[in-house]
Amino acid sequence: MAGNSISHAKQRIRERVWDLLERERVTAPGVCGYIPSFAGAEAAARLLSGTPEWEAARVIKAVPDRAQQPVRERALRAGKLLYMAVPRLAEDPPFYELDPHSLPVPPAEAASREGAAKTGRRVGPRQMRPVDMVVCGSVAVNRDGTRLGKGAGYSDLEVALLAEAGLIGPATVIVTTVHPLQVLDTPIPHADHDFSVDMIVTTSDVIRCGPPRRPAGLDWDQLPPGMIAAIPVLAARREHPGR
Repeated sequence: MAGNSISHAKQRIRERVWDLLERERVTAPGVCGYIPSFAGAEAAARLLSGTPEWEAARVIKAVPDRAQQPVRERALRAGKLLYMAVPRLAEDPPFYELDPHSLPVPPAEAASREGAAKTGRRVGPRQMRPVDMVVCGSVAVNRDGTRLGKGAGYSDLEVALLAEAGLIGPATVIVTTVHPLQVLDTPIPHADHDFSVDMIVTTSDVIRCGPPRRPAGLDWDQLPPGMIAAIPVLAARREHPGR
């Protein structure tokens, strides 16, 4: 399937899921264009926290979306080191580091997007520890582990950036938390640079997927010049490849 065809097919699936979630009132109106903040996000976080993969993880990288706020809070309460991306990777260094042992505010506040910006230490890949678990948001995902984000591509960029730095490897578990209505039984198209998830955690179920699919690093040919220019860490890497 050609690139434009894949993009159009992905967007049709997103729109269908956004409409379904609003119709079933499991998310707030106006969710189109966003990672859904779904009813039961806390239940999904609680279910994830009971898995062996979570217990084994000491370092977690999570998206800053509201749907994954309960997961971030639980990570800090459990004493796990937490990394969050600066929204849209718009600054360099592009990640916040939240050390649960030195938080100046409660975990619930530190784990919010605003709290992380105020209390987190800004770090780049060279200052980060290897990541045991990546927690991402999704608009839709199927049981093979193929997921769709909101279409901006930032989660794929973050995973590729950390994989290239050697911080994400074969042992890293990639997880998404979603409402059951976001789990599809049908194929989802994907491009070569799209990663898959190893686990899907809903409000009531843990689904283990496979085999894993993840990039070895950044695919510069797939990055539009405008996106590179808008993301400082990419612009710097383009100008100074060894950085």
